[in-house]
Amino acid sequence: MRLYVGLDVSLKTTQICVVDEERRIVWRGSSDTQPGMIAERLERLGRSVTLVGLETGSLTPWLYHCLKAAGLPVVCIDARRAGDAVRSRPEKTDKADARSLAEMLACGWYAPVFVKNLDSHRHKALLGARDQLVRVKRQLCGQVRGLLRPFGVRISQRAGAKRFDEEARAACRTDDILYASVAALLDVLASVTAQIAALDKAVRQIVTKTKACWHMMSVPGVGPITALAFAATIEDPHRFGRARSVGAYLGLTPRRYQSDERDVTFSISRQGDDMARHYLYEAANCLLTTVGSKSALKSWGLKLARKIGPKKARTAVARKLAVLLLGLWKKESHFEPTLVEA
Repeated sequence: MRLYVGLDVSLKTTQICVVDEERRIVWRGSSDTQPGMIAERLERLGRSVTLVGLETGSLTPWLYHCLKAAGLPVVCIDARRAGDAVRSRPEKTDKADARSLAEMLACGWYAPVFVKNLDSHRHKALLGARDQLVRVKRQLCGQVRGLLRPFGVRISQRAGAKRFDEEARAACRTDDILYASVAALLDVLASVTAQIAALDKAVRQIVTKTKACWHMMSVPGVGPITALAFAATIEDPHRFGRARSVGAYLGLTPRRYQSDERDVTFSISRQGDDMARHYLYEAANCLLTTVGSKSALKSWGLKLARKIGPKKARTAVARKLAVLLLGLWKKESHFEPTLVEA
């Protein structure tokens, strides 16, 4: 008898439902959300377990790899598709959700999701921490400017970190109360800037040891941050049959609704990894506005900007960059200025 196991995971407890080929419930139970305890529960079923399914979520990478290491046939299911099955039930409980997942496995109505390894998640955590610190730095700079503006003090938008600190302190040095307020923010700003520099150094160390990132950084506008973000998001370039599919995977292709005579094209889907999409967009902007060297990709992007506007052109170039980076990764080659990927 083949058995299919659905796991509805929460932070503390995981509901477990086991069904057979006819989708009849064989066993129901719960466990603490610990891979060892879940595996111990499933060991009682013997070798009859055909598939164990869980949804995409924040705990999925940890549980998936630990259960896989325990010898269980684990698959990850897209939470959006699982949501369609859950919503079809008259009740919404954790037990009912676990049963829905088990029934999806039994009838084959699921598409397995690629689960990245923990090293990729470590790299994404590093980039995520850096991104948060950059946001905090930007907010602190804005707050300092806002505190000084009622007193007629304006600091140049192009002022670097050192000059910004010096001008802000000098502007309010004669006012004890204002100086105390601004100095407190500037001290925090200096600490945040130092932490960003430390994370940037860690990123460069990882990138120098990664051959794929070395190939990606040969593209104008693509630096260590963008290369590492793309590598951590994709992980395995060969899981894409066509290079053009990576654009849709990162949410850089337009949404479309077609029914009968109605056919509407919307803006980009924005699905997939927000961070990788953001850095590709920034790389596209850098390529079109900052990079001085000529290339077919830059010429194509500038021509497109004159036709449809700079914002849409940057999005289109970002999609081209995603396709190009994936191609370079697969071929293990460097960028050719005369080449424009489809």
